[in-house]
Amino acid sequence: MSAHPNELAALPVTVVKGVGGKLAQTLAKLGIHTLQDLLFHLPHRYVDRTRITPIGKLRLNMAAVVQGCVVSANIQFGRRRSLACTIEDDTGSLMMRFYHFSAAQKDKLEPGTLVRCYGEPRMGTTGLEFYHPEYDIVDDPSAKPVEEALTPVYGLTEGITQPRIRKLAEQALLELKHHNPAEYLPPEVGQMFGVDSLADALRYLHAPPPDAPVEQLIAGLHPYQQRLAFEELLAHYLARQEARARAQAEASPVLRVAEQQRQAFLAQLPFTPTFAQTRVLGDINRDLQEGKPMLRMVQGDVGSGKTLVAALAALDVISAGYQVALVAPTEILAEQHFIAFSNWLEPLGFNVAWLVGKLTASKRRDTVASIAAGEVDVVVGTHALFQDDVLFASLGLAIVDEQHRFGVNQRLTLRQKSIDGTIPHQLVMTATPIPRTLAMTAYAELDYSVIDELPPGRTPVNTVLISQKRRPQVIERILAACKENKQVYWVCTLVEDSETLAAANAEETAELLKNALKDINIGLVHGRLKAAEKEAVMKAFKAGELQLLVATTVIEVGVDVPNASLMIIENPERLGLAQLHQLRGRVGRGSIASHCVMLYGDKLSMQAKERLGVMRETNDGFEIAEKDLALRGPGELLGTRQTGEMEYRLADLQRDAGMLDDIHEIGDSLCAHHPETVEKILNRWFGARREYMQA
Repeated sequence: MSAHPNELAALPVTVVKGVGGKLAQTLAKLGIHTLQDLLFHLPHRYVDRTRITPIGKLRLNMAAVVQGCVVSANIQFGRRRSLACTIEDDTGSLMMRFYHFSAAQKDKLEPGTLVRCYGEPRMGTTGLEFYHPEYDIVDDPSAKPVEEALTPVYGLTEGITQPRIRKLAEQALLELKHHNPAEYLPPEVGQMFGVDSLADALRYLHAPPPDAPVEQLIAGLHPYQQRLAFEELLAHYLARQEARARAQAEASPVLRVAEQQRQAFLAQLPFTPTFAQTRVLGDINRDLQEGKPMLRMVQGDVGSGKTLVAALAALDVISAGYQVALVAPTEILAEQHFIAFSNWLEPLGFNVAWLVGKLTASKRRDTVASIAAGEVDVVVGTHALFQDDVLFASLGLAIVDEQHRFGVNQRLTLRQKSIDGTIPHQLVMTATPIPRTLAMTAYAELDYSVIDELPPGRTPVNTVLISQKRRPQVIERILAACKENKQVYWVCTLVEDSETLAAANAEETAELLKNALKDINIGLVHGRLKAAEKEAVMKAFKAGELQLLVATTVIEVGVDVPNASLMIIENPERLGLAQLHQLRGRVGRGSIASHCVMLYGDKLSMQAKERLGVMRETNDGFEIAEKDLALRGPGELLGTRQTGEMEYRLADLQRDAGMLDDIHEIGDSLCAHHPETVEKILNRWFGARREYMQA
């Protein structure tokens, strides 16, 4: 039968044996609607179940297959109810722990039962534990051999399991006999990787043969993986370029530097902007004069002065008679921007307002009316600015701070906010330094500038790692700092993604510290507090009425208390490096020497020690971001795991950075000469999820 390459994209997934209407609906949540979608829903990793590892030879965080007899299976009641099943072989014992389980499951795990399970050992209360491992009860070890080849692991959604999707992939591969996937890239790309056939690559990656190079596949370095990773990165680049072209096809106001107002603005400042701030401002000014929408990201480490740059950019816009919107992710950060912009711009005759959720209904109504009437020059706010009834008389510039905190399409909603139809310029800012490799792909539609210089007088924060066993000494250190009229943060972290548990942990810690530090005024902030309560505590801390602030990671962004010079972070091993760097940036904002104490748990893995060592060695946010990208992946670093923006199936921006120059060259050529091919590549990799790539 002759091959019909284009049919893959036209055939519904229901042609695959075993896919009915209900399963098709479940697959649609994964963006799988067609046979092509299913074939290109590639394994994002492999597990090695080709050999059984003796329990005594297990290594922390290294996934493995083990086999042993059940010793006991009991329900335990701790902070969370769990089923704890201990198995052992000749070399040692291991606990399998399940937080979701049934009575039938417990009954089947009776003592003496032979179990083969696959998991990743972590350190638990009893030693090494597997959390929710995949397991089988083995009746006859010789009749149930270990897997012959690597096992693929796919991205899932509720309603589908790994075994089910593996079965579907097997069925889909049978269709390749009749429908070859089309080759959209120039022949030299295949030659670069020594890959002749996309069909061969798909067959190999969904079902690696028994003689496949295990280490190479697990590392993502097999030529077939690299060929498809190249196309995936190209698809992301093309999507971003498409978004840029669409945005820049429109016209925005031509805005020149307001020299007189700028001189008056700078004359108010007790300092001179740094060279880096001046350079970045020059980039912005060139964009504002081009007559098409500016799309620029400004990266700057904690404390580098992004707010001043944003205010100077806003000055040029409002001097020309347009309005400016500044959106921040939290009310605390929005208030700080509001105070700064008011102090700088109101003496020059401009009106600054703010719009946040806590305003009374009448105050909000008046503010919204003033914005629509053009009586307000700058509006600073939170998510409240995205609401449908908030319209501007003439919006010339939208500034989004900590932009990765917002949803995929929220930044775009600001483009439709102008009553007179003006398309605003866009400036996005982040204090999370993003490695160049990540920015070149994840934000290819944005030009970007870096404020790579801290204002003079800032002192680097001295970071130390101290075991929880030395907690009493840390508390003594807090007492000494408070006696010197310095202020202190104590940050509580929790593994569980639960605001309730995090709040309870912070409350418990605050009580313990109040008992230990009876003469110290202690405040508490966590996500369960109402906005007004949280704000009252933060104001008291900023005013110096509180000496110690116990908080969850809600204080990560934007809190500016120059007198705070000591931070304690409990269990720092639970957070990513970028988040730790953001937290640490809350101290060292004045000229006094500042310290960050990372109070780690007793059982710290080698990898955790290595990660935390990075924090001790450097205060350079860009260096830390590179390490974080290597250890945690781009979705974690950018906070986009839930948004759909950064779902890479095969590509790894750190590993595959060497491809990016070729990708950009081929991508630019395709955009210029083969727009129909661009469309096909985007449909192959994003399909119905194209809307995620528009922001």
